[in-house]
Amino acid sequence: MVDVTIWTEKYRPQTFLEVRGQKDIVKRVEAFVKQKNMPHLLFAGSAGIGKSTLALVTAKELFGDTWRNNFLELNASDERGIDVVRIKVKDFARTKAIGDVPFKIIFLDECDALTREAQQALRRTMENYTKTCRFILSCNYSSKILDPIQSRCVVFKFKPLPKDEIYLIIDKIAKIEGFTISEDGKLALFEVSQGDCRKVENILQSCAAISKEITEKTVYSIASQALPKEITQILTLSIDGKILESRKEMLNIMYENGLSGLDIIKQISSSIWKLDIENLKKLAMIKLCGEIEFRLVEGSDEFIQLQALLAGISLISNP
Repeated sequence: MVDVTIWTEKYRPQTFLEVRGQKDIVKRVEAFVKQKNMPHLLFAGSAGIGKSTLALVTAKELFGDTWRNNFLELNASDERGIDVVRIKVKDFARTKAIGDVPFKIIFLDECDALTREAQQALRRTMENYTKTCRFILSCNYSSKILDPIQSRCVVFKFKPLPKDEIYLIIDKIAKIEGFTISEDGKLALFEVSQGDCRKVENILQSCAAISKEITEKTVYSIASQALPKEITQILTLSIDGKILESRKEMLNIMYENGLSGLDIIKQISSSIWKLDIENLKKLAMIKLCGEIEFRLVEGSDEFIQLQALLAGISLISNP
């Protein structure tokens, strides 16, 4: 029978030992579970770095086989109004837990999407039902969570997974799924994902469906990004004053990879730091990238603005 499981779920960690990249946080949460007592928790950090996974692992380790009865997961980006807190959360919070743990867990994912009124209601709910319920809140930006809620939680700041942890995940999946990946392919995956484990697994699954031998080119193709050497070529031509050749190269890359103006500016800005030129010129180029990106977000024509970027880079290099 064909395995139709998505890899992000297939390789989701089931125990504390399997969680990657957040050793200090895992150690502290594991200590709470061993004591069978925990405060409200707030997990903050970018997407795909283990916040939801750690919440699920905490529930499984704490409650064992009864975790589904004692764990309520709500995605606040879908249900973000005050009625969710007043009805769903309160109804679950006011009943006793099943088993020997005296409290249930409510996991509110993407809680920075909750309206201000819903957060105010949540604050009171967290106070009133501490005997029967503990909250785990997850957000991308802790600054969007009200200070009174943050003060009621132990705040854990998650960081993107480092290169060695990403490589361990890649090697594990490659061994199980029976494909090979080159060293430059691994590096490309890390560069593209920026420490996002979910993104790594999604790109790997797509690459493995095409070929059992994954290379740098395969990764960048699936991720819809230009190869770093292609971006460097564009910059080198601009720096040398060959604007027409640089423009032609850029347009070819955009058409072949289906890149938008914002996509290519991000790649150009990261490649500028690797150029062998004076630091002051690099700073001027990065400042120009920021200006052009702002114009694109505001609705300017992307091809005119990208040509202006190449012209600006050439002027900075050849004053």
